[in-house]
Amino acid sequence: MARTTIGIVLNGVTGRMGYRQHLVRSLLAIREQGGLPLPDGRRLWPEPVLVGRSETKLREIAQRHGLTEWTTDLPAALARPDVQIYFDSQVTAQREKALRLAIEAGKHIYTEKPTAEDLAGAVELARLADASSIKHGVVQDKLFLPGLRKLDRLVRGGFFGRILSVRGEFGYWVFEGDWQTAQRPSWNYRAADGGGITVDMFPHWHYVLEQIFGRVATVAAHVTTHVPHRWDEAGERYDATADDAAYGIFEIERPGQDGRIVAQINSSWSVRVYRDELVEFQVDGTEGSAVAGLRNCRIQHRASTPKPVWNPDLPATEDFRDQWQVVPDNEEFDNGFKAQWELFLRHVVVDEPYSWDLWAGARGVQLAELGLRSAREGRRIEIPDLDAGQA
Repeated sequence: MARTTIGIVLNGVTGRMGYRQHLVRSLLAIREQGGLPLPDGRRLWPEPVLVGRSETKLREIAQRHGLTEWTTDLPAALARPDVQIYFDSQVTAQREKALRLAIEAGKHIYTEKPTAEDLAGAVELARLADASSIKHGVVQDKLFLPGLRKLDRLVRGGFFGRILSVRGEFGYWVFEGDWQTAQRPSWNYRAADGGGITVDMFPHWHYVLEQIFGRVATVAAHVTTHVPHRWDEAGERYDATADDAAYGIFEIERPGQDGRIVAQINSSWSVRVYRDELVEFQVDGTEGSAVAGLRNCRIQHRASTPKPVWNPDLPATEDFRDQWQVVPDNEEFDNGFKAQWELFLRHVVVDEPYSWDLWAGARGVQLAELGLRSAREGRRIEIPDLDAGQA
């Protein structure tokens, strides 16, 4: 069987997400299965070129996985004629500059989000990419979670009737770093380094809401820093200047439905988990409701909805969780990052459709930027349409 090699620069591979999800569980997993099957019978073989700032870390990763190509010189990697794709999972503050270099080098772009630190930068990247005729995509991994794929299936099947509301809860306690090691890098909590849960998570919530329910039309947000001091990787105490919790209310315009859907999503790195999964969405509609997490999804149809009665004088005798039905998988779900990588690779090589481009990434940055503005000004903000023709 013929094999076609495609060179991919992976910048930021020494970070947790770049290493675990994009290198090991995506590109190396594709190699382990013998390559990515193409419609003409060929197998596409990803050939990673690892890029980062630490020679020691890059060399160790390469040796661990039998790879030979790595460098700390990004321009040199982008100048290689055997490289067709540039992928970025660096810290946010470094991303826009690197993406510009890759676009100038004529490489196809696939990147983590947010795509830039502000909307102006995100829009400019999308325009530059369009003008250069390269193909570009943005990671929107939560759309590929089994729980959300089941939720999307319910929406498309009309299970909910008229959708009324979405309630989302995301987060967990991130240790401060003094008496237990923090689970997230310290830059996440410094505004000057591009940190903050709003800029991190609102782009995620944008594509989840947009792709499953409809256009996000308004945002009203409150953001705060609950934990003011943390300890970095060297054990040094520092001021946490970025928000570690964001409470957002969004209105969604759904095609063919009268009235906007109200979505409320809480995001926090200062909350202890009392739910089945680290993220859960409850969707309520006139005909039924669902609760979806990372992997599982449960439903309650109108016909089987109990009739609770408020009576604080008596103890509750109902097990409310047992009154919900589990939605079956009905298919085998692969790793979400890997599934999206496969779609983008086919988009680049055989021009299969792909809709999550740098403009989608820009809309996510727009929501984060307007969410922060809403919090500063204490008001709800209408979100203008953003497209390639916008001045």
